[in-house]
Order: sequence, then C-alpha cells, then structure tokens
Amino acid sequence: MKKNQIVIWLGALVVGVGIGLLRIDGVDEVMNFIATVFTRLFRLLAVPTIVLAIITTLASLGGGKEMGRMFRTTLTYTLLTTTAAAAVALGLYLLVAPGNLPAGFVKAEDAVSADTGTKFSYTDHLMSVIPDNIVKPFLDGNVLALLIICFAVGIALSKMPDSQPKRSLMNGLAGLQDLLYMLIHWLIAVLPIGIVAFAAQLTAQVGGGMMLDSLGKYVLVIIAGNCLQFFVVLPLFLLMKGINPIKTLKGMLPAVMMALFTKSSAATLPVTMENAENRVGVDKKVARFVLPICTTVNMNGCAAFILVTSLYVMQNNGMAVGFPMMVVWLLISVLSAFGNAGVPMGCYFLTLSLMAGIGADVSIMGIILPIYTIIDMVETAENVWSDSCVCVITDKTLGHRSDAQA
Repeated sequence: MKKNQIVIWLGALVVGVGIGLLRIDGVDEVMNFIATVFTRLFRLLAVPTIVLAIITTLASLGGGKEMGRMFRTTLTYTLLTTTAAAAVALGLYLLVAPGNLPAGFVKAEDAVSADTGTKFSYTDHLMSVIPDNIVKPFLDGNVLALLIICFAVGIALSKMPDSQPKRSLMNGLAGLQDLLYMLIHWLIAVLPIGIVAFAAQLTAQVGGGMMLDSLGKYVLVIIAGNCLQFFVVLPLFLLMKGINPIKTLKGMLPAVMMALFTKSSAATLPVTMENAENRVGVDKKVARFVLPICTTVNMNGCAAFILVTSLYVMQNNGMAVGFPMMVVWLLISVLSAFGNAGVPMGCYFLTLSLMAGIGADVSIMGIILPIYTIIDMVETAENVWSDSCVCVITDKTLGHRSDAQA
C-alpha cells in the first residue's frame, strides 16, 4: 500500500505539470484555488498538532532525565546541521562568486521591495516570540510563542501530583490528539488532488521566469548548497550514528514531497510525524517531541538563504564583505534561522528585515522575489529532511528501536 501511495503521488505530480504546461487561464485559476484550499487545511491542522504533541509528550515524560536528554540531543544536532548548511553555502558563494546586478535594473525594482520592507522589523519578529495573550499566538499561528506556552503547560502538567483532575485532563488531551490524527489521515488520503494542483500552479508560474548572469549564479549557489546539504551532509550525519540514510529518506519521502509543494514545514508537520512514526519506526514520544521543535528551530535551508542573500545584497550595495565579515554573518544566519516561522516566504521576509536593519538598499530583494518560489520549495524540502534526520538521530541516541537503522 505504501509503494502504491508513492506511485500515485508521482503520477499526480506528472499530471499537474501537464496541466500547468497547457496555460489555460480558467484551469490555472481552479488549480490555484485547490492549492490554496489544501495549504489552508494543512495550516489548520499544523497548530493543534504542535500544541498537543508537545504538551502531551512533556507531560508523559514527567520532566525527568529522558526529556532533558532528548532536548539536548535535538538542540545539539539542530545547531550542527544548521551551521553545516550555512558553511556549505558560504563555500559555494566564494567558489561561484556571483557578480553585481546592473544598477539601472536594481532601481527599476525599488518600488516593489521598498513597500514590502517597511512592513517588517526584526525587532518586532523577536518581540513576537514572547506571548502577552494566550489566545493571540493560536490565532496568528505564531509557532515559537506557542512553543513557549506548550513547554510551560507540559512541564507544569508533568509536575502536578497524580490526581483525578490531572488524569481527566490528560485523557482529554489524548482524545483530542487521536481525533486530530484521524483528520490528518483523511487529508492525506485526498492529497493526490492537492499535488496535482500544486504542480500545475508551480509549472504555470515558472514559465515566465527571468534569467540574468548575476542572478543565475546567486540562485545556483543557493540551490547547489541545498542539494549538497540534502544529499551529502545530512546523510553523513546519519551514517556517523550508524543509520541508513537511503532507508530513512525512503520512509520520509512523502513528507519531503509535501514540503516541496506546500513550501511550509509547519503545514507539512502532520505528514512528517506520521511518516517518522509509521514508515521509519521512530518512537512516538520522540517524534512528537522532536519534530514540532525542529519545525520551528531547525532551518537548514533558511540559514543558507539568509547568509547567501545577505552577502549578495550587501555586495550589490557596495559594502565591503571580507572573510571575517562573512563568518560573522554565518553566525547571524544560524541564529536568525532559529525561530523563523515554518511558513511560505517566512525566510524571505526575515532576510529582508535584516537587510533593512543594517541600512542596505533592499530593492534587490524585489528582484529575487519572482524566483523565490523555486528557492522556497527546495529549502523547505531540505528543512523537513533535516528535521527527519535530527529526529531519527535523537531516537537512536536514546536507544529506541528504529527501522531506519542500518
């Protein structure tokens, strides 16, 4: 049945590409509508998935040594993989050395990005992490603020003495979680329709693209960096822990494909958790604790994008970017990627706010915007694959059985 599912998904991809190549306005509108519906449905399920998974897992762990070890392992490998992604991107940037864009072309795009840049502040992004209203983070889908609330509630539950009210509360949360996974199962069952729409939407968008020598090299650095991280660096992390990367990737392939089309690791989270538990064999406690955290803080693709794009924008602004400055921005990109919302274009706007914060002319971001769809797809797929790797590594480190082990 699992093999049939992959075949159906790949078939849906082919059909979607074919529909997109037809370039029929009415059909494109229908595909855009279906793609939007599926994205909204996955976002709908993403927030309660994160909240229930973390609260129930923390409460069941009891706040003991296992929880601490699980968290430390997750954080350690998140830092290692994210730093590696940024370092790979920096190496490629130095090797390919993208040139500057024509000054006149940059000015022509100034109106596009200047209007966008005024709407985002990196300080506001950091402040939004601290919740001041227990309802607002749920309404806004503020994942990092929700993590803070979930950690507090989950740990508080784990410290409560055993009593009938606590057991009733835990049973209620468990029931809600079972209900949620039933809804996720239904959504996955009709997902091929969504894949057709996503593929058709993308094919229609890519058709009118632009190509410049400088921009082409910039895109090459980001795409190649993501591919190296995906196919070389992350598998090496798995091999060092004695885990079979091919078997793991095969098990997580539906989630990676879903991330590719939704461009949202948060929206893909339900599929990622289902694949990790049922296809790879990760312990449920580990999957439901590690993956929601990784969805928020483990942003390999985002760190690479922030670093390369920041260097590219600063270079085009005539700023001196020596190697020491590049190392500083490598650290900034890793730290900035932590807590970036796992939603479409979250990384783009975070980079835009960083550049505006240092006084750079952000008009170049307007030139990058039309091609960011492709970049966002690739880096989101890498993010979900990295989340999966960290999850499996944590599972192995804690001594749980995993079908992904060699």
